[in-house]
Amino acid sequence: MIGRIPPAAFLLGFAGLIPFLWAALLVLNPTATPGWPIPKVMLGDGKLIMLRYGGVILPFMSGILWGFATGARGKMSYAAYALSVVPALWWFFMPGIGVTSALTNLATGFLGLLLLDYAFYRWDLAPSWWMTLRLQLTLVVVLCLGIGILV
Repeated sequence: MIGRIPPAAFLLGFAGLIPFLWAALLVLNPTATPGWPIPKVMLGDGKLIMLRYGGVILPFMSGILWGFATGARGKMSYAAYALSVVPALWWFFMPGIGVTSALTNLATGFLGLLLLDYAFYRWDLAPSWWMTLRLQLTLVVVLCLGIGILV
């Protein structure tokens, strides 16, 4: 897991956490505090935001893995391409039957994605810095989803 994360990947990766963080904040309901200066346009259902945004990002990450799979050769390419679509298929087949189960399935999908990230990293298909970035991003995403599940 050694390797310096390129600044663009670092900045854009962490910028991608903003909707999750904002949604978690909304779930915690800071607007219950009198005088909290948030424009009404910034308010909303935090759990719904998590589901919508997370439901886009998890399949997006399948596309990243698909890109990594292009570097695989021989029999490994079959496994890499097949595994690359698992996060998107997970979300398609496991959307949940309610908000809590959907958030739980989404969190499970991101944890499973981390395992796939590690496999692609171990197969030398991902850059040397990949797991450093993915561990940090996944931790924040799962914590935010956990707030949505538990609150």
